[in-house]
Amino acid sequence: MNLIAQGVDDTSRTWTLSLFVVLVIATLAITAWAGMKSRSANDFYAGGRSFSGFQNGMALGGDYMSAASFLGIAGIIALSGYDGFLYSIGFLVAWLVALLLVAELLRNSGKYTMADVLAFRMRQRPVRTAASVSTVTVSIFYLLAQMVGAGSLVALLLGIGENDTFLGMTAATAEALTIVVVGVLMIVYVVIGGMKGTTYVQIIKAVLLLLGTALMTVLVMWAFKFDLSGLLGTAAAESGQGEAFLNSGLKYGTEVSGDLWQTTVNKLDLLSLGLALVLGTAGLPHILIRFYTVPTAKAARKSVLWAIGIIGVFYLMTLALGFGAAALVGGDAIKAQDPAGNVAAPLLAQELGERFFGGDTGGAVLLALIAAVAFATILAVVAGLTLASSSSLAHDLYANVFRHGKPQDERQEVRVARFAALGIGAVAILLAIFAQNLNVAFLVALAFAVAASGNLPAILYSLFWKRFTTSGAVWAIYGGLGTAVLLVVFSPVLSGAENSMFPEADFAFFPLSNPGLVSIPVGFLCGWLGTVLSRERPDAGKYAELEVRSLTGIGAH
Repeated sequence: MNLIAQGVDDTSRTWTLSLFVVLVIATLAITAWAGMKSRSANDFYAGGRSFSGFQNGMALGGDYMSAASFLGIAGIIALSGYDGFLYSIGFLVAWLVALLLVAELLRNSGKYTMADVLAFRMRQRPVRTAASVSTVTVSIFYLLAQMVGAGSLVALLLGIGENDTFLGMTAATAEALTIVVVGVLMIVYVVIGGMKGTTYVQIIKAVLLLLGTALMTVLVMWAFKFDLSGLLGTAAAESGQGEAFLNSGLKYGTEVSGDLWQTTVNKLDLLSLGLALVLGTAGLPHILIRFYTVPTAKAARKSVLWAIGIIGVFYLMTLALGFGAAALVGGDAIKAQDPAGNVAAPLLAQELGERFFGGDTGGAVLLALIAAVAFATILAVVAGLTLASSSSLAHDLYANVFRHGKPQDERQEVRVARFAALGIGAVAILLAIFAQNLNVAFLVALAFAVAASGNLPAILYSLFWKRFTTSGAVWAIYGGLGTAVLLVVFSPVLSGAENSMFPEADFAFFPLSNPGLVSIPVGFLCGWLGTVLSRERPDAGKYAELEVRSLTGIGAH
């Protein structure tokens, strides 16, 4: 079933646009209310450290269950079957790394940003500069995924076919305009609401996403009389792949008969993806700053435990979304609408609405509802990412590098953060327009690889290695970050493949689509080399102070 082939009537468009407008007005009102309560830098960056473990856990879930989760993973499972579920498992397992290695320690050691921990016993200016560059880079990669997801929904929701227009706009124009609108909204959320406004939007979004996903899961299972085997069998048959759809190797780790090199590359790419997914969360700036919004280390631990539970339930339901879309919509119909599969979940919603809620009108209503939830997902995540980037630019670069950490008016620092949000938004909008043919879950996996390559080695070395120096921190961040970005540029992600960002060009020499297998070890190696080759003598007293603070919370902000 293809929505464009059927045609979209005015009722569907009216429902879609109405729900989206209501959602935007409601979230803007919440943001404005929260903004009136943000009077200091502590309020803007950390929400006054006033959120409970449960509230922050819900916000973490809202921050993490992104367009990649709702749109991208459902699409990959619908098109690639078993292999697509690797994303769900990897994203969930990654939280155990964050819980055991960084959550409590980071909350106790820092104040507003990741760089507060890295610079605690290092020279401030080089470390904060490197951390700020890394934060912005990772956030841009992640922002691309969310905004591409928003663009992918537009032609579907408005029914704009290849030769059709809506209000004089072609599908490409409408997608670009949507990216601009999402970018403007995310800037407004950050500039007006800060961390408080962003957190409340993320909590509301998490609730809406869980309810919407649960409704679709129940309807999918109901369609198959709660027979999981029947669902999987039908999905395999409708996918056009047969039994291969339910086995590994359809998308990742594929064995190519007679081509040992390509087979090896495929298996290494699978390993690289898994490594990036599992280690990436502990280095994501927009996740790390959420640990500063709770009053105690105990609340930080509770936040992660709540997040694991919420996210775990959600990722289990992505199985139903992905296989349900394959079974009820069909792989050909999904790819006809979007070759990357990003609209599998909305198409499934329309099919379920038609089956259970009264034909075309029911389909239009459920499609509009799920699309509104998807937009809420995107808006909440992009706001969190923009806040992380703008906070780092203002707190790390402006306050501690340009002004050398001298006492200043906090209002000026917050003002700089708001202007930084404008710049980050503009860059994200421009890049997202060129990345619309990439799967959003795949784009997020790249962000995870970049975060795990640059940020994670520096954080772990800072917390656990007494000898670690400023040079080591700078080498780890720039070495891992630079390697990851360089390999992405010269990989099939940008050129040389049919689904590349620039498919007509071919300057790829790195065969893996995800750089994590190479760039993550390089990041750790650079951190070690920078330390052992440095003549700097680390301050043992500062390390002891950091160790006590990180483990006990004594002296924490």
